[in-house]
Amino acid sequence: MYRLFCDSNCELWHTAVKELGLSVIRMPYTVGGEEYFYDMGENTDFADFFRRMREGEVPKTSALNEYDYISHFEPVLASGEDVYYITFSHKMSATFNAMKAAIAELKEKFPDREIRYKDSKSISMGSGFVTYYGALKYREGASMDELDAYLDDIIEHTGTYFVVEDLTYLYRGGRVSGVSKVMGNLLGIKPVLHFDAEGRIININKVKGFKKALASLKGYMREKGSELDKYKVYVLHADNEKAGEEFAESIKQEFGITDVTLQPVGPVIGAHCGPGTIGLIFHCSGK
Repeated sequence: MYRLFCDSNCELWHTAVKELGLSVIRMPYTVGGEEYFYDMGENTDFADFFRRMREGEVPKTSALNEYDYISHFEPVLASGEDVYYITFSHKMSATFNAMKAAIAELKEKFPDREIRYKDSKSISMGSGFVTYYGALKYREGASMDELDAYLDDIIEHTGTYFVVEDLTYLYRGGRVSGVSKVMGNLLGIKPVLHFDAEGRIININKVKGFKKALASLKGYMREKGSELDKYKVYVLHADNEKAGEEFAESIKQEFGITDVTLQPVGPVIGAHCGPGTIGLIFHCSGK
């Protein structure tokens, strides 16, 4: 038997996490000098977090250390179970160096136990999409090898697209230059961003105006979406609920689907994309 882990950067809602029986590694963020660990929305005050960002506060995120990973995995291994961990994109954080060191140490201590991990090549509900369907396969009784093969396929067919309201936050994270930030904000230029096959954020379009940027997101879904009646569609918003609701409704009407889940972006991801962001995740024909 094995235990299925995810991390809170997949942003699956807390009710789904409990229903699926997932073990969660919570990722940290600091705001107002206090450190928190994202609880998948169970008790998170999203409005207060993004209000503070809009007022100029700069939240910080940090990587876990080796001990953090050991504290999650060791009790499971000691109980006689193996570990399988679906992670957010390894291109987005140095935390996985600590994870690999922890796994190496644990394998020496528990040589008969197995520890596997799978890079979802995305973050937020892109990673959540992969984790959700992986968890369903896990609950069906899939072996580790079977889950490996299934996840490889679903990762290849997970489309994660988003647009930000203000380039300032991407600039802080090194995603755009200072000149691009200033000119983009002055001219209303909105970059359309996407996770590529390697798990990197890439800029695939620049659109003038937020409404046109959202239309561009739908255009990618129109072009690349596949089996939309079979898989969930997620719309994410960072303190932009009205726009998110309207966008989700327009998707339902245009594509004739009813299973569109609207969900807030959490503080760890929100610290980097900033308030106002809208994201779209769907099953696609390929990245």
